[in-house]
Amino acid sequence: MQVASVLRDEVTTTDELIPSGETSSYRSNPLKLAEFALSRRDPDYVPRAKATQALETARAAGTVPPELQAVLAALQLPESALERMHIGSVIFANKPGDGSAREQAASCQRVLGGCANICYEFATKRYRSNCVNWGMLPFTLADGAPFNAVPGDFIFVPAVREKVARGDGEFPAVLIHDGKTQPLTLYLKNTNAEERELLLTGCLMNHYAAQNRR
Repeated sequence: MQVASVLRDEVTTTDELIPSGETSSYRSNPLKLAEFALSRRDPDYVPRAKATQALETARAAGTVPPELQAVLAALQLPESALERMHIGSVIFANKPGDGSAREQAASCQRVLGGCANICYEFATKRYRSNCVNWGMLPFTLADGAPFNAVPGDFIFVPAVREKVARGDGEFPAVLIHDGKTQPLTLYLKNTNAEERELLLTGCLMNHYAAQNRR
């Protein structure tokens, strides 16, 4: 994962994640709506997330951009390891999701290639559920654990798919900053079997499609 935004406010609202008002006319156009994500809070979020999307596109095509070469070097992994990876953007906020229960607060991140949120706690169960419904991992940190990442840093979470499938609650990870690594422990707590299936299939729509094919 590449960090696309770090929000240090005590609480981050859904209106900050995706503004209301002028965006309402774009609700039928998810690509256009996503351009407004965090626009009032972190205007650089969208271009950062798109840059991470470009890295994933390059990885999937078998190309290894310099940013990924640096990550592999820090982790002491060969280029072939990229074949088993997926790269997405991640937002950190202390307590995200307060306010109205608009699913676009999560879906816009997913449209931009978002794969997770990291926080100390979610402000509402609804926002956490929306993250899961859109296939984004709702990671939390232990109370008081430091989070020293800045936008542009990478977080490597090994064997994440296998651990989600097993129902693991603890995910040892590695934060990569300026070529140096430090351990980071992420948690996926109180996730039931249906939520894990949603995360593994990628989103609620994929989950329903898979059920219909059975």
